[in-house]
Amino acid sequence: MRNVPLHTLVAHCDRILRTRQINDYDRAVNGLQVENRGQVTRIAAAVDANLATVRMAVEAGADLLLVHHGLFWSPPHPWTGRRYELLRLMVENNLALYSSHLPLDLHPRLGNNAQLCAALGLRHLRPFFPSHGQPIGFQSATRLRRDELVQRLRRATGAEPRVIAAGPQICRRIGVVSGGAGNELLRAAAEGVDTFITGEGAHWTRNLAEELGMNVLYGGHYATETFGVKALAAHLARTFRLPWTFLDHPSGL
Repeated sequence: MRNVPLHTLVAHCDRILRTRQINDYDRAVNGLQVENRGQVTRIAAAVDANLATVRMAVEAGADLLLVHHGLFWSPPHPWTGRRYELLRLMVENNLALYSSHLPLDLHPRLGNNAQLCAALGLRHLRPFFPSHGQPIGFQSATRLRRDELVQRLRRATGAEPRVIAAGPQICRRIGVVSGGAGNELLRAAAEGVDTFITGEGAHWTRNLAEELGMNVLYGGHYATETFGVKALAAHLARTFRLPWTFLDHPSGL
């Protein structure tokens, strides 16, 4: 069984993802969130860090769990009940946790948005949709029927997208931002896209999309953010010759 020092993997991730250079939400805590005893033999990847995915990682024999949504998003709470159970499982089973939010969203090769664009067959990508001082998505100038784009998104994510068909039938400028960017339709429209692909949005965004004359495709927050952790885990597996597995725990949202 091959062993790789945890600090070697963490330093590699921090470097290629530019973890310390990318601005993010204050409580995102990108990087290593939980240590193990110092060695990694198997990697697991999941969209979210929670009790379910920690249990799955332990069952898979992983000692490093890569996630997009880490443990620390709200003010610290007492580590009791299920939160204690999560921590106990990680410590007792030597499971480290590495989290990457916006650094993984915007990475030009391994990121959620780059990978989703590739899965959709979109080319000639340009930076799109600034967040926290840097663009996190991509836009593509193309000529693609809306119904074909919907089919491609369905195939890419394995989920049925919600479609607000308020724009042209032929999509010429498509913007892609994974996750929960649906409430920012005005920002997307200001960059000139006629079609916006993201994970989810609020009820009122339908009316706004109609006012803007813009197609909006909601592919699912979870479904659009499986790409980055898979790509990162696969990259680490190739680089350090380690086995990896994806832990699928969909939210349905």
